[in-house]
Amino acid sequence: QVQLVESGGGLVQAGGSLRLSCAATFSSYDMDNYAVGWFRQAPRKERESVAAISRTGGITYYVDSVKGRFTISRDNAKNMVYLQMNSLKPEDTAVYYCAAQFVRYDSGIYYREENYGSWGQGTQVTVSS
Repeated sequence: QVQLVESGGGLVQAGGSLRLSCAATFSSYDMDNYAVGWFRQAPRKERESVAAISRTGGITYYVDSVKGRFTISRDNAKNMVYLQMNSLKPEDTAVYYCAAQFVRYDSGIYYREENYGSWGQGTQVTVSS
């Protein structure tokens, strides 16, 4: 069983920065057996993939709209995943979700919503213009 708790959301002006954190708790395997991703859902829109990171952190994925502005990272020793968001835009306003999926020794990258079975409750990010 996996529990994910996001934090770090808030209200920020356009051009500002936020750092989201995801604290993970695993009942069985260690965190380095899990691929992790960040997703977001804006009002009246479908949830979309924002960034993903392989179980060891060797491979990352970013949706085109955040490339060069967002950075995903993980600290397996601390069971933490981060999303550093810089140069924020009003269109980044959404609820951001952390997700995890058991992959065991698979070091590939997973960025589709259907790849993930465990989700956090989300944290609201609002960017004002």
